[in-house]
Amino acid sequence: MIERVAVAPHPPLLVPELVVADDPDVRVVRDACLAVARELAAATPRWVAVGADPGGPRLLEDQAGTFRGYGVDVVTRLSANHAEPDPTMPLPALVAGWLREQAGAEEVVVHLVPPDLPPDECQAFGAGLATDEPVGLLVLGDGSHRHGERAVGRPDPRATAFDDAVHAALAAADPDALLAIDPVLAAELGAAGRAPWQVLAGMAAADGRRWKSVEARQLVPFGVAYHLAVWDPVR
Repeated sequence: MIERVAVAPHPPLLVPELVVADDPDVRVVRDACLAVARELAAATPRWVAVGADPGGPRLLEDQAGTFRGYGVDVVTRLSANHAEPDPTMPLPALVAGWLREQAGAEEVVVHLVPPDLPPDECQAFGAGLATDEPVGLLVLGDGSHRHGERAVGRPDPRATAFDDAVHAALAAADPDALLAIDPVLAAELGAAGRAPWQVLAGMAAADGRRWKSVEARQLVPFGVAYHLAVWDPVR
């Protein structure tokens, strides 16, 4: 059973060793991500994470990885298992392991889904995430990278409305609104979180309980929208 949901982005800049200077904008993003991870760990030390990667569908557990490909050989682990670090571990899994360690959780099992997974298949995937044991659900993904002059891609005027709608859906704990996200528009705007958010929607819609958002925040410091949220079931 899902005890709590945490939604967070997965930029490499979360890891201090990968950032040259103490940028205050980076610190805000990092602190916000650590806060929702700690909220998840406070509910349960065992996590299930969902992220998007072209190599999906794929399941990772009891593995280790390294941020070497992002500039520094920082090792991160999905559990206390001392496996040799995999230099090819995808970024969502790396960040899931890093957040687990920082928040003091025991383990995280990472599900990677294809970034282009259709909404109905995301919904079905999310409906199958229920477990007999209490776990926390960590949902990883960035919003559009086309915001303003600092955009990673060229700026796109549609990005603001798109991410405002995502934020509103997360703030309202509204699975229908998340499932309504247009996958074509999300891909055009570079929103890597679309499929994981719709997996979350599938879980919430099939869960049988009503969910409430106890925290929701949108940050856009570097031309990329970072969405953070914490959902709890209404008991």
